[in-house]
Amino acid sequence: MHTRALVLYSGGQDSATCLAWALNRFEHVETIGFDYGQRHRVELDCRPALVSKLREAFPYWGHKLGDDHLLHLPVLAEISDTALTQDREITFKSNGLPSTFVPGRNILFFTLAAAVAYRRNLTVLVGGMCETDFSGYPDCRDDTLKSMQVTLGLGLNERIVIETPLMWIDKARTWQMAERLGGRALVELIRTESHSCYLGDHTTDHDWGYGCGTCPACELRAMGWHHYVDKQTAAQ
Repeated sequence: MHTRALVLYSGGQDSATCLAWALNRFEHVETIGFDYGQRHRVELDCRPALVSKLREAFPYWGHKLGDDHLLHLPVLAEISDTALTQDREITFKSNGLPSTFVPGRNILFFTLAAAVAYRRNLTVLVGGMCETDFSGYPDCRDDTLKSMQVTLGLGLNERIVIETPLMWIDKARTWQMAERLGGRALVELIRTESHSCYLGDHTTDHDWGYGCGTCPACELRAMGWHHYVDKQTAAQ
């Protein structure tokens, strides 16, 4: 039975929600993040602050929460030519993918996470990837991650499970999941402490959290928040 998990935790809304999901489900949970020269590096500063407040606000989860691992991957920025690793305009390329797509990023993340999990006796990897309202990244697709699960299991000769609890839900339902898991307190924690903005703006405050308000990540987060609030209002 799988009772120990490693969450790919960036400091964003999705991964923070997945962290709460894992803490609600497993007996022991650790986290892993990646410094790959991302333009929105402020997310790395948000990671420990959010976890610290999570421990304080939810002590029954706090005792399950183990070590955090931060890996430095400057090589990913060196081989990438994207709007997430370079100061350039966010556009769509001729192949239909946004310029924020970092080729191989999630594949590399899961490979390294699996190596850490193997050493730490963690058999479940949890990621916030989603096909329902995502940026078109092929390495966020369910088929990609199912394939990764098989490959990692074979390569490590161990049973590795990849869980993606947000795969088939949109951003509004992601906020709803946070509320189901930890009530309004968790929603407010994720709203104020997590970071999504591609441009790294964590100073401009909106009703849905901090961000520039115009990049695709901010627009998606804002739209999901407003749909979530509208559903709450309609239910009252």
